[in-house]
Amino acid sequence: MELSAGDEPETTGVGVTTGFLARRLGVSPTTLRSWDRRYGLGPAVRADGRHRRWSPDDVAMVQEMCRLTAAGLPPAEAARAAKESARDRVAASPALVARARTTARTRTGVRTPEESSTTPPASMTPGSPTGTGLPSTDVAQEGRGLARAAVRLDARAVQERLATAVRTHGLARAWEDVMVPALRAVGRKWESSGDRYVEVEHLLTWHVSATLRHAYVSAAEHGPPAAVSPVLLACTPGEQHTLPLEALNAALAERRVPAVTLGGAVPPEALMAAVQRVGPPAVVLWSQSWSTANLPLARHLAATRWGVRGARTRSRILLSGPGWDTQPGPGLLRPRQLAEALSLLTAPDDRATGPTTPISS
Repeated sequence: MELSAGDEPETTGVGVTTGFLARRLGVSPTTLRSWDRRYGLGPAVRADGRHRRWSPDDVAMVQEMCRLTAAGLPPAEAARAAKESARDRVAASPALVARARTTARTRTGVRTPEESSTTPPASMTPGSPTGTGLPSTDVAQEGRGLARAAVRLDARAVQERLATAVRTHGLARAWEDVMVPALRAVGRKWESSGDRYVEVEHLLTWHVSATLRHAYVSAAEHGPPAAVSPVLLACTPGEQHTLPLEALNAALAERRVPAVTLGGAVPPEALMAAVQRVGPPAVVLWSQSWSTANLPLARHLAATRWGVRGARTRSRILLSGPGWDTQPGPGLLRPRQLAEALSLLTAPDDRATGPTTPISS
């Protein structure tokens, strides 16, 4: 969130205070001090030699740090990218160079831009418009806004932002580039603060689920699905994280691909019975954690034949989620994200049964 003239920062003319900035960004003052100590993302000027005062340039740098970490970049890598971005802004404005050289030396243990020239840049992903593998700035900003609305427990704003994201970008991109980054950001906030923000995660999860189910119902109302056997979607035994399957279920409905979703923690016997009764062309198994990734069950499903005698066939097995091993073995497919899973599930069998691909966590 940008600090505007309508805000009322606690300032002495040098910049905003740590407490004010923390409230505006939705992080704790301790987090800002930790970023200063660990990564050098502190204020360039300290009033009276002691009190932190964050200048507009400092605020922009920390906002970039928040954006990158909320989108899933590790803190150390995000800090390098945020400082690199800050150096680019200074270099782009010659009038700021002299001031940057002076104020940078006031930071304890932080080198000037010239002295930091050997700092390695953030990792880059080929084909990424930002060089970081992150979504575009506008979409990433929507994810941050969604997370901040959840932290405020503003249910109406959360729902409005979710509906707007789906309407603007489509379900698949809204899930991958807005919902997932917001869920990860809120999850990290909860993990780093004990149980202080468990209500925030519950609120966001509930509204994301409601949005996905609404998208599913809306798609189903536009006509019957294709006249083929449905895809089977299920969480592995013990796995309770169902949101990714809800997103896939809604996206398949938009494409008029029939699906049967069994939800969380499906017992092996129930899963096998469903395969025999439904005869699915594909089965998607979701596992969030290695402790719930039941590879023997997946292999058993891949080897199971169903159908009438003389015309028996097998289901293709898609292992989704970060819990699975990176190389599960032949016959088991590993979509990296929702778009890839959709491609595999809507492709002809001769394409979908090609080489397997690893999934990224």
